[in-house]
Amino acid sequence: MALQSSPSTHSTHSTACPLDCPDSCSLEVEVENGRVTRVEGSHINPLTRGFICSKVRRLPEHLYGPDRLLRPARRVGKKGLGRFEDLTWDQALELLCEQFEAVRRRHGGEAILPLSYGGSNGLLSQDTTDARLFYRLGASRLARTVCAAPSTAAAKGLYGKMPGVALEDYEEARLIVVWGANPSVTGIHLVPIIGAARERGARLIVVDPRRTPLAKKADLHLAPRPGTDLGLALAVIRELFGSGRADSRFLAEHCHGADTLRERAEAWTIERAASTCGVDEAAIRAFVELYATSSPAVIRCGWGVERNRNGGSAIASILALPAVAGKFGVRGGGYTMSNSGAWRFASAAAATPPASREINMNRLGRSLLELDRPPIELLFVYNANPLATLPDQQRVRAGLEREDLFTVVFDQVLTDTARYADLVLPATAFVEHHDLARGYGAMVLHPVLPVADAPGEARSNVEVFAELCQRLDLSEPGDETEPAALGRQLLEGGGVAVPAAGTVAAPVTGFRPVQFVDCFPITPDRKVDLCPESLDREAPLGLYGYREREGAVGYPLALISPATSRTISSTFGQLARRQAALEMHPGDAAERGLGDGDSVRVYNELGEVRCAVRANPDLRAGVAMLPKGLWARSTASGTTANALVPDSLTDLGAGACFNDARVEVEAAAS
Repeated sequence: MALQSSPSTHSTHSTACPLDCPDSCSLEVEVENGRVTRVEGSHINPLTRGFICSKVRRLPEHLYGPDRLLRPARRVGKKGLGRFEDLTWDQALELLCEQFEAVRRRHGGEAILPLSYGGSNGLLSQDTTDARLFYRLGASRLARTVCAAPSTAAAKGLYGKMPGVALEDYEEARLIVVWGANPSVTGIHLVPIIGAARERGARLIVVDPRRTPLAKKADLHLAPRPGTDLGLALAVIRELFGSGRADSRFLAEHCHGADTLRERAEAWTIERAASTCGVDEAAIRAFVELYATSSPAVIRCGWGVERNRNGGSAIASILALPAVAGKFGVRGGGYTMSNSGAWRFASAAAATPPASREINMNRLGRSLLELDRPPIELLFVYNANPLATLPDQQRVRAGLEREDLFTVVFDQVLTDTARYADLVLPATAFVEHHDLARGYGAMVLHPVLPVADAPGEARSNVEVFAELCQRLDLSEPGDETEPAALGRQLLEGGGVAVPAAGTVAAPVTGFRPVQFVDCFPITPDRKVDLCPESLDREAPLGLYGYREREGAVGYPLALISPATSRTISSTFGQLARRQAALEMHPGDAAERGLGDGDSVRVYNELGEVRCAVRANPDLRAGVAMLPKGLWARSTASGTTANALVPDSLTDLGAGACFNDARVEVEAAAS
């Protein structure tokens, strides 16, 4: 939705950031002649405190850089080359509708697969008019499990997704445990709060295979091998029970399954955990002592923990700790995972999901190449860049190369995935359309406003999917197509009070609930279930069952791909100026005769990545690192860490196992 701007106008506007980050920052955006020139934080969201991350400050480069898609276009020549010829919107939508109808005639709606992941979108840009379209087409349903699925399963099973400790309340804690999270690059506003808590005497524990910036300042840093967090958490639980420091009263009054949890933790002695995790026994004992004797004590559990075969059980065991130790009931005590449970929203799709097949996005490559009843013949990608973000990258690429697959990419920029598209459609960015942003760390709900003109012919998701419904005769009476009306459906249907004339007139802020005082588990009896039957059935070895990594003979290094300060998943990846380097512990590099800047080949049975290498003493031995969100241009081979990641699934939630990649590294042939 474009603004009418007059010559030489300069203005400052308030809006919010919906990108995939817990903090949901409020923004001040400077606009000149309809173009964004500067982005800074505001104080409307109290957590933002007037500053934002360096990623979003670079937004003008993203909006007006050479990769921005400006017009609809169709492929010219071979897939993957990224050559296109412009179309009008009418031509593009007519072509797309013809393809929809042809595929449905041949194989039915299940031959259509919409692929999206809305982490960096507001509440209106996904699951509104888009869901309406694909539901009514009878398309295959996508299991959006690439991130947070194991964590969601664990949190929902134990606590019903109870809201967590407000990030502002960490300042009240006397012990802060940051487990599998790196707020210095994802959720930066927690960092000064932790600093303020430490000035007041709080202790800090960090659990991460890297010495992150917070780990360097911590009172205790434990660096477990990737995939072994479950054993570490169970050892702490066992020791709490065994030493008599479990809170028997809290467990009796507020929990089910405590005896089962205790039984399943029994095998995890501190000695076994130390051996399995590669952590000193003394460090585990120090963790237990600090956690047992500190109050308030809060755990910030991150999503890095879930990215392996044991991820769901690992999250469950960490979230069980405050119940076992009785850390609830005081401000600054308990845990924070995602605070999305603080909100309830209704559906704005105005359609019923079809009883069609479900396809797990982590197995996109396998699905594109192997499904035949029916095959996927039309792939519609929006709010996502699957070639850069999904496991088993080479198989995904092979699927996208199919000449009989019609691929549509609706995006703001020419992504790696878009280079394989048959049709590209230019999308608006969040400063160019109406939306709603919900925090999942900060408890805030923002209006997102169009403060700048959309360049070229970019259109919003809401507009384009609504028009496709109309062109395909899938619209029905009562379908809302305007952002304000869709927002009212979402919020009022979920019990959020909004003004009659709009969606959210001003941000909704100020929630700081105390767990087990102001909020309780969202379970039938408001009690914690420490071993829910549903999760116990789902996990291959039962909940809290530990699985060893198999099939990694000859590949001794664990490859991790954490977030960085430069990208949000793969968003802004096109702005990278330099190629990425594989980081290794100096001892691992020396053992292979490698020095800083050497060209290396990182490989396993799935593929290889060619890039430079750099020694990093902050990594534990046996672990190598390539950042998350890289694009093809970031390596010499055009492949990224995901080319080395199997499409195996986590124990709960069928999530991605990025940290189960095992590799070897050698000097690249000259």
